[in-house]
Amino acid sequence: MTDPAPHILRLADLPSRKPTRFALRPDEGARARLAAELGLLGIDRLSFTGALTPKGRSDWTLEAALDARVVQPCVVTAEPVATDLSETVERIYTADMPEPEGDEVEMPEDDRVEALPVTLDLTAVMAEALSLSLPLYPRAPGARFGQIDHAAPGTEALTDETAKPFAGLADLLKKGEDGGGRG
Repeated sequence: MTDPAPHILRLADLPSRKPTRFALRPDEGARARLAAELGLLGIDRLSFTGALTPKGRSDWTLEAALDARVVQPCVVTAEPVATDLSETVERIYTADMPEPEGDEVEMPEDDRVEALPVTLDLTAVMAEALSLSLPLYPRAPGARFGQIDHAAPGTEALTDETAKPFAGLADLLKKGEDGGGRG
């Protein structure tokens, strides 16, 4: 995609009897902007291809394939970690979605179901699908969490062993039994 503008489809203008196919392949600049928006180091490859298919009189189904190679910082070392992603994306846009009333909003049981929009921004759907498929804790090969001890100068660092809240309880109970606690 050399045009950085989003790919917006007005659903009322689409053919109502056959699928509308789409293929988004953002160029390097668009991938860089999306990477910055998502907090990534980079997006080396990204494609979002599929179709919008009419269902009944007013509903639509989006089925697409997301293919990407993203680069994220390792959660341990901050080294770049490249991850290949391949996801199937499905959204169901329905006109029968109830309007939210009051403070409490009831979510549909099927998380693929959304209210029917007037226009559909395919770039936004692609970005959301990519965001949802990212590894939460990318880790470079061999990266391990270790123990880091922090303490004020001249004091001993608190470790897992010394931080046990009931470690001295047995000694206190023993003193109480021996009568060592009261005079």
